[in-house]
Amino acid sequence: MGTGSTKPLKRGKPMARSIWKGSISFGLVNIPVELHSGEIREEIGLHLLDQRDHNRIRYHRVNQETGESVPWDSIVRGYEYESGKYVILSDEELAEVKAEVTKTVEIEDFVDIQEVEPVYFDKPYYLVPQKQPRSSFKSYALLRETLRRTGKAGIARVVIRSREYLCAVMVRKRMMILNLLRFAAELRPDAEYELPADDLEALRVSPREVQMAMQLVEAMSSSWEPERYQDTYREALLAWIDEKIEKQQFEAAPGKTAATAKKAEPKVVDLMEYLKRSVEEATKERKGGDTEKIAKSRGGRRKTG
Repeated sequence: MGTGSTKPLKRGKPMARSIWKGSISFGLVNIPVELHSGEIREEIGLHLLDQRDHNRIRYHRVNQETGESVPWDSIVRGYEYESGKYVILSDEELAEVKAEVTKTVEIEDFVDIQEVEPVYFDKPYYLVPQKQPRSSFKSYALLRETLRRTGKAGIARVVIRSREYLCAVMVRKRMMILNLLRFAAELRPDAEYELPADDLEALRVSPREVQMAMQLVEAMSSSWEPERYQDTYREALLAWIDEKIEKQQFEAAPGKTAATAKKAEPKVVDLMEYLKRSVEEATKERKGGDTEKIAKSRGGRRKTG
């Protein structure tokens, strides 16, 4: 259970590999490109174990009525159109209705990038020009510069792993990126939720409170530097795991139970007082140049070099 090396685990970033090689097209222009994932997901692999002997927990395919195991060759896919009634689809039928696999990002429209609400953006990919032919660098640079100068994004469709997505071709520094977009039908309408009205007077929000909140935002404003913001939870968890390995503490520490945990008493919030104090502290920190305190006031985010 708790044997072996006690050295901290080595963790590295996976090598970037292209997902496919294809092209971007708009009008009669064709740009040979490679598509790369634009994000790194460094998940911490926590497994489910039997507390008694630390053996891994495995999942089995079982029939929910009989409880018997079902082999893969006896499993089919079905769509439930009524409770307990299914339309069965074979692998051949599913293959026929799959999106046509294509490796061309064909731009249908150009739109102002500011018009695309952030809620539509889903996942980034990098578009890299293919090394051959060398003319791909020229056409890549041409589209990149055109998008940069016009402030436009190319709206297109792309097929990734046999599924079609809506996407936006955009510029980020020297890179063109392909950002997957959510379809409008995938977003829940605002009407589903109970939200405060725009009438601030009816909500008893005073003009003084609005002004004070705006002052707080101004006092806490800075340039966008994404490198400043780290995944502090992941770092703390890995440090805790390394410490337990070094100390050979392989068992879980006892935690608080529901019976011993104290319920927090609700507090009456004086919103105006909180705003005043926040503005004063933020202004003081800005003037003093105390970046460590600023990071703490923003939830523990640290500035990195």
